[in-house]
This record gives sequence, structure tokens and C-alpha cells, in this order.
Amino acid sequence: MNVVFFAIVLTAFLAAGWSQLAWDPAGGGTAPMEALSTAMVDSAAGAVDLAIGLVGVMTLFLGLMKVAEAGGMLTFIARLIRPLMTRLFPDVPAEHPAMGAMILNLSANALGLGNAATPFGIRAMQELDRLNDRPGVATDSMVLFLAINTSSVTLLPTGVIALRAAAGSADPAAILPTTLFATLCSTAVAIIGARIYRRFFPLPPLTAAPPREAGPEAPVAVGDGAAEPLPEEAGQAYPVWISYLALATLVALIPVTVAYGEVISPWILPGLMLGFLAFGVARRVRIYEVFVEGAKEGFQVAVRIIPYLVAILVAVGMFRASGAMDALVSAIGGVTSGVGLPAEALPMALLRPLSGSGAYGIMAAIINDPAIGPDSYVGYLVSTLQGSTETTFYVLAVYFGAVQVRRLRHGLATALTADVAGIAGAVAACSYLFGGAG
Repeated sequence: MNVVFFAIVLTAFLAAGWSQLAWDPAGGGTAPMEALSTAMVDSAAGAVDLAIGLVGVMTLFLGLMKVAEAGGMLTFIARLIRPLMTRLFPDVPAEHPAMGAMILNLSANALGLGNAATPFGIRAMQELDRLNDRPGVATDSMVLFLAINTSSVTLLPTGVIALRAAAGSADPAAILPTTLFATLCSTAVAIIGARIYRRFFPLPPLTAAPPREAGPEAPVAVGDGAAEPLPEEAGQAYPVWISYLALATLVALIPVTVAYGEVISPWILPGLMLGFLAFGVARRVRIYEVFVEGAKEGFQVAVRIIPYLVAILVAVGMFRASGAMDALVSAIGGVTSGVGLPAEALPMALLRPLSGSGAYGIMAAIINDPAIGPDSYVGYLVSTLQGSTETTFYVLAVYFGAVQVRRLRHGLATALTADVAGIAGAVAACSYLFGGAG
């Protein structure tokens, strides 16, 4: 990450410096280096605003997650999908709270809940860090979880559907099959890539004694470091057929989601809150007190990630303001157009891993452009890219920053490889379904 961070800043500085040398003050406008300076300050302020904006969301969903945890939901989920998760994460005990937290995060991403998935992901990363015997270094499980998170299978990109509807699309939910295909491609590549790349980024030698192994008979640290035993039923497991039945039911919901996604999407967040609280009531949890206890962590986490957000968002802001992004698009736009990625959509593909708000703005501008529109090939493609790819550098900064991980190992390489696979999947799906549109 040190190399990437410096490379982005250096490229931005050189590009702005070159433009400054050729700039004619008599022509008016803002000087390139002045624009670069403004972008730095604005991006730093925007990073803090973003973190503060997350406080409310983090507080809400960390509170709900505390209710779910107190009622045993995480243990229930972990036991339910144990066959799959133990194969993907062999280093994580099957009944560890990290399993349930990871599933909640991936489920929220699959439903297109955006920032609502972040508290679950941070909690999962914190639980994984409790198993980490090399503080500050990403484990194989952390990298794999982050890669799957950034490429997560998306059943219902609710935000994109809403924006397409506002832009006057005749079929706002038409991107559901293309988004699903693209994310299936990126998730598969993320899993494969994590297993391949880890051979080239081995873990460093241990510098301290490893922590006690977590398991059915060992205490697991929760909260702010206090050790509590796992529930008695955590050592048990559901019969394998129940787990596979649950997975089959989930797969069966995919066509339902595709067919009725536009109708379902407004119900998701209210239903999620009611469902968590109802579960807590059914399990005799004092939901108000437990919710407040869990919500207290929201502010602390948001403050902790501010330095990481400032670093990455300032670098990205400089890269855009310097003209380096425009130069890159001009250089490769002709090549990508030949493989189904037009120059109009290329900025979206390049910016999406760097800046979620920037990519969102590009998509909104494209689908609201009367010359393009939401139901053209480019409109479908940028909508699919927005719904099926993640802001990789943001996720790296937030999730690893929350647990003070500075050595990413193969995390960045795996996530970016998954991004490329997602872009390729989006192009292939849109070319097949909408190649003749618009």
C-alpha cells in the first residue's frame, strides 16, 4: 500500500506539473497546480465528512448486530452455512463470531445495502483480528474476506435501480442479470486469486507467542477485550442436509429477486431492522439496552478510520484533478472500445475502484445525458459496473484501518484482480443482452 499510495501522488504531481508548465495565464481558468492544491484540501475535508456521515449508519447497524449477537443469531448463521465457510476459511473456527459477521456483511452486500454492510464487515474484520497472531499483518482469512467483500455477489443493486428509475429508464431493474453475472465472475476470481497470490506473499515469522486457540472449549474475546465463553450450543452442528437445504433455498431466491427486485428493494432496510429486533425479542434479549451498548462502538470506529480515509481520498482526488485520469482514458480508450468498453464508460471502470462518489457521479451524468440515456448500451454498462464492482481502495482503508493492519500482503492484488474480472463480466453480459440497444 505504501508503493501504491506514493505512486498515485507522484503521478498526480507530475501530471499537474507538466500541465502547469504549458498553462497560459492569459487563457483564463484555474492553474493546474492550484487545482491540485484545492483538490487536496477538498478531499481531506470530504474524507472527514464521509467518516462523520458513517457515524449514524455505523451506530445503527452495530447496535442491531449486538442484538443479533446477544440472541445467538451469529452462531445460528455460522452453524447453518458451516460446510461452505469451513472450506473457504479453514483457519477460522467453525463457530467463531467472525463466521456469522462475515455472512451478515456478504448478505447486506448481496442486497445492495451499501453503507449498511460496512458495520458488519468491520465487525467481521475485528473478530478475524482476534485470531491474528501477527498484529498489523493481514492474515489469509482477512485477505480472502476482503476480496470476497469487494466482489460480493449482488442480487439487488437497490441504489443503482433507484437512480435508473429517476433517470427515466423504461426498465430500471434490467441490470439485475448482468450485475449478478458480473459479480459471480468477480467472486470466483477473488477466491481463486487469494489462494494463488498468498504463495507469493508469505506470512512473516512470529515475533510473539500466538494467542490461545479459539474453539468450543476455549473462550473467545468479545467487546473491548473481555473474554466470554461461546454458547453451549456452539459446539454442535446442524446435519449437513440442513445446511445444503439452506443454500439451495438461497439459490432459489435468485430468480425471485431478479423478477421482483424493484418491488422488494424499498422493504429491505425497514424489514432488516424489524427482523433483528424481533429476533432479539423472541430470544428474550433486552433489545434497547443491548442496542445502545453496541451502538456506542459506532463513533469510535468512525474516528479510527479517518486517517486512512484522508490518505486514500486525498491521493485519489489529486489523481483526478491533475488530469492523469483523462490522459489515461485518452491513451487506452481506443483499445477498450474494441472489446466492448466504450471510451464514454471507461472513466467509470477506472474510477470505481478508487472513488465510490466519483464513480456514482459519472454514472449519473452518463445515464442523464439525453444523447446516451439509461437504456442505451453505455447506460446499461455503467449501471452494471456501479452495481457489480466495489470501491476497493475505500474498503481496504476502512476495513484494514479499523484493525490497524498496515501490511496488506496480497490483499490489494487479489481485490484488483477481482475488479478486472467484474469489469470483464459486466462487458460480456451487457454485450450479450444489450449489444444492440441504443
